[in-house]
This record gives sequence, C-alpha cells and structure tokens, in this order.
Amino acid sequence: MAEGFAKVLGLDASSAGTVPATHVNPLVIEAMKEVGIDVSQSKPKELTGRMIDDATRVVLTDASLEKAIPRDIWKKMRKKVVEWNLLDPQGKSIEEIRYVRDEIEGMVKALSKNQSASIR
Repeated sequence: MAEGFAKVLGLDASSAGTVPATHVNPLVIEAMKEVGIDVSQSKPKELTGRMIDDATRVVLTDASLEKAIPRDIWKKMRKKVVEWNLLDPQGKSIEEIRYVRDEIEGMVKALSKNQSASIR
C-alpha cells in the first residue's frame, strides 16, 4: 500500500519483505481501488541489499521485523530506517485493511513532505 501511495506522489518506491507473500492480498487490492490506486499487478518482492543501497529511506512497518532481517542487510539499512508500527493486513477484514490503508496514506504523505527521494 505504501508503494502505491508513494508512486502516486511521484516518489521512487519499492515494497519488499524478508519473507514475501506469493501474491498481493485481494482485500488490499480492493481497498486500494477504493481510493483510485490499482495495485493488482504488484508482485511481492524479497528485500535485498541492493534495494537498501539504492534507498534514501527504509520504512519498517513493524519494529519486531528487525529480528527477521539478515544482519548484513540490517547493517546497511539501520541509519535509513523510519519505523511505522502498523497492523499487518494479513488475515484482517476489509474494514481493518481500510484503517491500515488510511494510516499508511497519511504516513506516506508526511514522509513525502520531509523528502523527495525513495521510500523502501
């Protein structure tokens, strides 16, 4: 969702995870369509060192995820990290996903005001 909002704002953004899903959650696709953003062609990606090297900022959606990040990647990203403590939309209702979507939208907008670079 953050990648979708960031791209609408003209930012270079890529979403990735340490254990990416096989597909984007259909309810996330639906919730994003409700605000005019189509993420149906997005593909979950694995976080790589190259992504971190290329990023100006790295958004960590849950502080507990730090433990799942390989140490070599964490060393590269720790000075670039912005932490957002968000509810994981996996397994949540459309109402809960809308809430998370709206939170993410506000956070991306706030972050974009502070920089005009990449969000990862």
